[in-house]
Amino acid sequence: MSKIEIYTWSWCPFCQRAKGLLDNKGVEYAEYCIDGDEEARDKMAVRAQGRTSLPQIFINDQHIGGCDDIYELDRKGALDSLLK
Repeated sequence: MSKIEIYTWSWCPFCQRAKGLLDNKGVEYAEYCIDGDEEARDKMAVRAQGRTSLPQIFINDQHIGGCDDIYELDRKGALDSLLK
């Protein structure tokens, strides 16, 4: 099973949308809600090649990107193989 991590803000609609896709896929993921935690956001940005927007998603320590990126992978049929 893949290791899935998602950095979020609790009030972020894009974060909710990305988590909804993962929930619909029936996969478990670790959520790191970093509301107001600039130190955690800085650490996430290092992992995400400088990206500071949320959500940021990682599968097996590979940076996937944000909400639009994970939906694009799903549209292309590439997400399911990453989640297995």
